Amino acid sequence: PLHPRVRANLRFLVASSTARRMARWIVGLFGMMAALPVQAQALTEVDSALSSDSGRVEYFERFIRPALVEHCLDCHSTETEASGGLVLDSRSGWMTGGDSGPAIRPGDAEASLLMRAIGYRDPNLQMPPDGKLPEELIQRFRHWIAQGAFDPRTVRNHSAAQRPMGLAVERATEHWAYRPYARPAVPDATAGTAIDSFLNRKLAEESLQPAPSSPPAVIARRLYFDLTGLPPTPVQLRSAIELISQDRTAELVDRLLASPRFGEHFARHWMDVVRYAESITLRGFVLPEAWRFRDYLVDAFNEDRPFDQLICEQIAGDLMDAPDLRERQRQLVATGMLALGNTNLERQDKTQLEMDYIDEQLEVIGRAFLAQTIGCARCHDHKFDPIPTRDYYAMAGILRSAVGMEHDNVSKWIELPLPLDASQQEHFAGLESQLRDVGKQLEQAKRALAALEDSPRTSIALASLPGIVVDSNQARYVGSWTHSAHVRPYVGDGYSHDENTGKGSKTATFEPHRLPAGEYEVRLAYTPGPNRATNVPVSVFSANESQTVLVNQRRTGERGVWVSLGRYFFEEGGLAYVLVSNEGTDGHVIVDAVQFLPIGADEPGTPPADGSQAVSAAVAAQQAGRIAELRSRVGSLEREKKRLEAELARRPRYLTVVEKNPPSDIPIHIRGQAHNLGETVPRGVLTALTRQPIEIEDRSSGRLEMARWIAAADNPLSARVYANRIWTWLMGASLASDPNNFGTTVPPPTHPELLDWLAVELVEGGWSTKHLVRLIVLSEAYQRAIVPATPALTATDPDNRWYWRGHRKRIPVEAMRDAMLMVSGEIDWTMGGSLIRPGTRSDYGYAHSGTRRSLYHPVFRNALPPLYTAFDFADPSVSVGSRARSTVATQALVLINDPWVVQRASAAAHRLCQVQGRFANREDRRAAEEVVQQVYLSALCRSPDPGELQACVDYLCQASGDRDRVQRVARVVQAVFASLDFRYLD
Repeated sequence: PLHPRVRANLRFLVASSTARRMARWIVGLFGMMAALPVQAQALTEVDSALSSDSGRVEYFERFIRPALVEHCLDCHSTETEASGGLVLDSRSGWMTGGDSGPAIRPGDAEASLLMRAIGYRDPNLQMPPDGKLPEELIQRFRHWIAQGAFDPRTVRNHSAAQRPMGLAVERATEHWAYRPYARPAVPDATAGTAIDSFLNRKLAEESLQPAPSSPPAVIARRLYFDLTGLPPTPVQLRSAIELISQDRTAELVDRLLASPRFGEHFARHWMDVVRYAESITLRGFVLPEAWRFRDYLVDAFNEDRPFDQLICEQIAGDLMDAPDLRERQRQLVATGMLALGNTNLERQDKTQLEMDYIDEQLEVIGRAFLAQTIGCARCHDHKFDPIPTRDYYAMAGILRSAVGMEHDNVSKWIELPLPLDASQQEHFAGLESQLRDVGKQLEQAKRALAALEDSPRTSIALASLPGIVVDSNQARYVGSWTHSAHVRPYVGDGYSHDENTGKGSKTATFEPHRLPAGEYEVRLAYTPGPNRATNVPVSVFSANESQTVLVNQRRTGERGVWVSLGRYFFEEGGLAYVLVSNEGTDGHVIVDAVQFLPIGADEPGTPPADGSQAVSAAVAAQQAGRIAELRSRVGSLEREKKRLEAELARRPRYLTVVEKNPPSDIPIHIRGQAHNLGETVPRGVLTALTRQPIEIEDRSSGRLEMARWIAAADNPLSARVYANRIWTWLMGASLASDPNNFGTTVPPPTHPELLDWLAVELVEGGWSTKHLVRLIVLSEAYQRAIVPATPALTATDPDNRWYWRGHRKRIPVEAMRDAMLMVSGEIDWTMGGSLIRPGTRSDYGYAHSGTRRSLYHPVFRNALPPLYTAFDFADPSVSVGSRARSTVATQALVLINDPWVVQRASAAAHRLCQVQGRFANREDRRAAEEVVQQVYLSALCRSPDPGELQACVDYLCQASGDRDRVQRVARVVQAVFASLDFRYLD
């Protein structure tokens, strides 16, 4: 058991919301350690401790409290009170219960809601929601409740009045982000750019001196990476240094903004924000058309499409008017943003699934465009920001009409054909018409084949057959035989089989009642099949002989249902019978009928003289031919259908949502539960940001109106949020601390007036991304050097919040990968399209390959490349405002050991050695120096310092032979790839 002092300290930790996660880990650890000696015993032995007071305390502390802390209290505590009003951090809490009543009935485990929830007995009440508890732990709870649910905890003093309350809607403008913005006066219009004027005023207030400008080579590398995501080539670097040195940096910036690489790089920035991915975690489902949204972003940023227009297109492009076909295509593809979420399509409660889908969309819209955590208001009024639950369901009602799934056992996302020009539309319409015709023909052929196989092949009437026929019901049997009429056609009323048992003990004898003397062809009838015997011994007894024939009953007889046993002469009154045995047979033995056909008589199937139309053996043979013909036609039509489907599959499609549900308001879902409904609220937007409700017509869902409200110039958030994002992408630090959250829980901006100035500049500049980028990168602040901080500077501004120097930035993993491909000379500059290999149905274990820019490679949620996972690639399941920046040993290990990195270094070595010529011997230091210079210029945009140059050249000149020289160059390249200079941007 836990020591009383330890237990008291842990109770204190659990009482603190800020320390809850640490407490959960510690309590879980101690609980696990305390339980170790007990787990080897049977439950009944441990639970005997519940009979004493000390035992009940021990049991609760060992098993119940750790489980509650680990699995329940994050949502069900006095601090959070987030789910169903239920709190489980005290006895009085679970006795009072939540919306559904008391959680526990002491002494009656089966009647307790807690047991129903953790036992997953009710599909609408399953806790914890992330997975069922281990069965042993469920049994612990059952025994605990059955023994009275002893709980020594008491309620903590947290009355409703003492709980932290969110900012009221009426007081929203007390928070800086919800106030209208206006262009602030520039402090000193004569001092550099407006940006520098705002920053320098703050530096003066803090008694800080700005750092000098960076060297031209550093500025050039910074600009190339920040605007294109790529390093400059040595030739581009020389040109850039010349322009910067001549104070013509603006020309270089304009050149980079006009490059198609700009759109690729900024598209990747925005893809982080809107959680772009090409697969779903569930079963690794692949989204084959998601790439069109990525290409839409690339084009939009390259064309500098106004960002307010991008907002509307991504939220409601499908509802917008378009002047031409190309614009319509882009609008439809843009709205795919709403369908990129990572959804649990297997959820069987489809009503709850739809609300989860809408919740994910609201969370992305809120964070991406408004920097608001709207999803926090799903179950209750936002605890901190002025977002009541009514506002959440007002916006959810708008999105409800935009259906993004077609429901089945596993629901499916929606893909639709992309509109095309008239000629293409006509081509694909023709293919669809052909496919419909082929489908009808195929259906008809299959019906005819089925009808011919099943019904026309009925019994062959004995009266229709020439000669003398002895049917199976007239035979004499030894042993147990079974009558059947399962496989057709057959003679008479069916056939018999030996049950594939009693081999050697069963016979069937067919003897005609009277057989006139003469020569006859003797035939045996049976129904063939794959389980039949291949070696049935059939003996014919005639006047002169007895002869045994082995019959393969898996094959169809040469005369329809009949197989000939040969010609025999019979005397009247002499031996005349056929005996079928199952001795030594390797399958079912079938006996149907035996025919004695006089030589010269009509063939089976010839209509009898009386005109009977009964089916004969010849008719059966004709049917077999017709069946073969129909099977061939079915196969041909199926191949044609597949060909047409393959052609139609090449028709462009797009991932989207569809306005299906009739527009309607929806009720508040109490505690976020789809089946616990409250008051209905009208469709609308965040009331804290709107002086008057937006007008939504009854026949309109309101999605386009919501998009236009978000994109409006007078919305206090949208322009601020996007201006702050651009600043963060370029400067390496955010004016507002969290680009995805402008709520009341985060600190105010470091330079609020500068942020407002940038927002106004963005709007008045036509929402131009390139305009704002140009302003920022041409500022002195952007070009400042990264210099060491003195102790005084460290004390004043250790985090460089006032931008007195440049921020050292981690190069994104995609840019690092692309830089390796540039150094190796392998990069493929092809733009657009999908790189998902044809036939890929799941992303699990997907092997990424190819040399296209990283932007174009599939983003698979279950299969990211090793480089991506090691170097903080954005989580593609959530909106990411700024990527994590970890520094761990595995990063260096990946750069040293990853096969892909090794291959790029090897390719670079071969290219460099071919370009520079192989240095012929150990004394050829000049060639070695040229190789090292090229490596450093290509990878780091600088020359090696004397020490680096000497070490590398000495190493290369120790090579013995051409192969060793190339390998040594590869190791030098890889060492540069693994260096901090390669991974960071000064």
